[in-house]
Amino acid sequence: FFVQYGNWALAALQGDFGVSIRSGDSVLSMISERLWVTVWLALYAFVITVVIAIPLGIVAAVRRGSWIDRLASSLTLIALCTPAFAIGFLLLFVFSVQLDWFPGFGAGEGFLDTVWHLTLPALALATLQIPILLRQTRAAVMDVVDKDYVVFARARGLSSRRIWTRYILRNGSLPVLTSAGLILAFSLAGAVLIENVFALQGLGTMFVTSVGQLDLPIVQALTLLTAALILVTNLVIDLLYYALDPRLRRAGAAA
Repeated sequence: FFVQYGNWALAALQGDFGVSIRSGDSVLSMISERLWVTVWLALYAFVITVVIAIPLGIVAAVRRGSWIDRLASSLTLIALCTPAFAIGFLLLFVFSVQLDWFPGFGAGEGFLDTVWHLTLPALALATLQIPILLRQTRAAVMDVVDKDYVVFARARGLSSRRIWTRYILRNGSLPVLTSAGLILAFSLAGAVLIENVFALQGLGTMFVTSVGQLDLPIVQALTLLTAALILVTNLVIDLLYYALDPRLRRAGAAA
């Protein structure tokens, strides 16, 4: 067993993940064919999440206790309690079946057609991610707003724009950055239910099919790819931390 695993790991490091038990095709070529569907879906959902969650989280933190804050908290709670497949089926029924605005399955061909086909899946995936990033943004901004250096900056008579850009948003962005990075990694590796609901031939559907068929070479390769994505994401987050936080740079220089 250990010899077999060692041989597989050595070949995997060289880009050879073997062949599929069911089809006999190269695992790497099969993953390459479906990779871009998952990548486009993840990036599309991530953009929607960032555009909605961060501004709404900042507004909810600034006006905490207001109707905007209560509405945002209620919507995030509902979204967190709703299963992914239920959101997907609801969007399909309303916008594809009833209104006929978007296609109900497939990934399309070409850039504009792909964006059109992936709009509903991306919205379904973003609905699961927005509550997490919104809550993190709200908590981070609320924590920074009451810090002593922000109060001192207001006492010095600095403009609100400078206080927000230089003190609040910059310091509050660090925990938000962590959440955003993990959300992106989840989008790339965990959009299994969404891909199955919308019949997208991505890595998620491949993983489910391979598990059902006991196609171990594909399962091993996708598991390794997921782990690598999480590691790379964490590395990028650490580097961005170093770029955004001057305290880390000074500590590194002193060491």
